[in-house]
Amino acid sequence: MLKIIIRYWLPIAIVATGLAWLPYAVGQQVLRQSANDPQIQMAQDSATKLENGQSIQQVVPLEKVDIAKSLAPYIIVFDANGQPIASSAQLNGQIPTIPAGVFDDVRQTGEDRITWQPQPDVRSAIVVTQFKGATSGFVLAGRSLREVEIREDDLMQISLIIWPMLLIVSLLATMICFKITPTLP
Repeated sequence: MLKIIIRYWLPIAIVATGLAWLPYAVGQQVLRQSANDPQIQMAQDSATKLENGQSIQQVVPLEKVDIAKSLAPYIIVFDANGQPIASSAQLNGQIPTIPAGVFDDVRQTGEDRITWQPQPDVRSAIVVTQFKGATSGFVLAGRSLREVEIREDDLMQISLIIWPMLLIVSLLATMICFKITPTLP
């Protein structure tokens, strides 16, 4: 009886596992990738404005955003060496900085889209793009991932409920198909 169950149910259980977790994987990627959408537009538009001669003060919002608490989007402008020039973002009262390697990547590719965690309880989806003109530098546009990560966790909870249900149903279906009756001690 056990051999029959393993022989027929195990492949079904593997498929059921895939069916339970594939939607989570796709959903998580869609949620995370779409979290970049506003920042892509903000970074590219800001870089274009700077290349066309607008001042940094015209591009960077005056209102300060505490990125540890707020969901509001923010912009940071860096010079060509990666030093912050102006920022609507603050973290612990300071302008936050990103690793220098991000600037190296942007110099090569023109743009980078990453998840940035400047401290353990702060995660942002950021887009960094380069601008060139009378002055050169980088524009970072970001926003908190807090709400996106709540949705990802909700999606995982759904998968955690569906997965064992699929396994149980497929086991019972296998037992019914092969007329296997569990014996109780």
